[in-house]
Amino acid sequence: MNESIRIGRIAGIPVGFNWSVLVIFWLIAWGLAAGRFPTEYPGHAAATYWIAGGATAVVFFASLLAHELGHAVVARRLGMKVEGITLWMFGGMARLVGDAATARVELRVAAIGPAISVGAAGLFAVVAFVFDAVGAPELLVGVPAWLARINLVLAAFNLVPAYPLDGGRVLRALLWGRHGDRLRATATAARAGRAFGYLLIGLGLVEFAAGSTVGGLWFVFIGWFLLSAARTEETGVQMRDALGGLVVRDVMSPDPVVAPASATVDELLEAYALRHRFSAFPLADAGGRLVGLITLARLKTVPPDQRRRTTVGALACPITEVPTAAPDDPLVDLLDRMTPCADGRALVLDGDRLVGIVSPTDLARILELAALRPTAAAPAPPPRSPVSGAC
Repeated sequence: MNESIRIGRIAGIPVGFNWSVLVIFWLIAWGLAAGRFPTEYPGHAAATYWIAGGATAVVFFASLLAHELGHAVVARRLGMKVEGITLWMFGGMARLVGDAATARVELRVAAIGPAISVGAAGLFAVVAFVFDAVGAPELLVGVPAWLARINLVLAAFNLVPAYPLDGGRVLRALLWGRHGDRLRATATAARAGRAFGYLLIGLGLVEFAAGSTVGGLWFVFIGWFLLSAARTEETGVQMRDALGGLVVRDVMSPDPVVAPASATVDELLEAYALRHRFSAFPLADAGGRLVGLITLARLKTVPPDQRRRTTVGALACPITEVPTAAPDDPLVDLLDRMTPCADGRALVLDGDRLVGIVSPTDLARILELAALRPTAAAPAPPPRSPVSGAC
């Protein structure tokens, strides 16, 4: 889930939120201010309930952020790369790059989030107890009491052994440590995630039929998300299994055509795109240094009347954001570093020399070969010609 608004950095980790958080924030504040709080703690002005509801929603998302920060900080300390944290309508997501190196690392990263939620629940429960003991107004006691309950629910839900929930990652770590097979463990956790997703969708339909429209739809949405995430992970496992024996040189398109970053869009189309079978071109400056990667998809964003004065260097993905690999690097390791900026491409460097490019077409071809050879551990690398493949 991509972020819509960047908040800043916490402990050096970029933090942002998707616009859908605003919807959930409103629903929580409204549900508390117009429903639960007036019913359980009557006698206050409407503005008081709204202040309490809004403040409770803010603190809830802060505790949710703490949950995800736990994942991110522990992952970074254990050697994993962290792109950032995004809060969205179904909670939060710490964007980790690649898989954990060992089952123990996976277990520690997965378990810390629910542990923080349980700790937050205990903290809020203590605050509620203290407020009650000193005779604070019931509404003031009710706010931390609700936060204690919701954090406990959050921890319990996340510990369900179904991927991509934290419990599913814990399950994967335990199976990985027991059998020594990460792919097998991931496939099992993903299947559990799919089953749990179907269960939530079924519960949602029952709730909907019983007249609970909002609750039913919420179960369906969460179930659909878990189902989609589990299917994506299972597909990824199958792809990693198929590509596990390959190195980058086995699938790359060799000798990509390099274009000047100073060329205009029209010049690139006429002198390069129409004369070569590639759909992506590395760009170099006047000194021959690689500075970026341009794809035909990016060129489509330029209106025809601006193509003569728009340079491709201004449109390109900067070289610092383009994944690179050596020819003999494992292909599955490169897949973990693919970025949207490069439109699914990666450059292959032998030292400082550009020798190839990996494109979605290259990967699709090798996966099709894998599907035709189901008994093989990995498909044999196909013969390559200097212009084979499309990037």
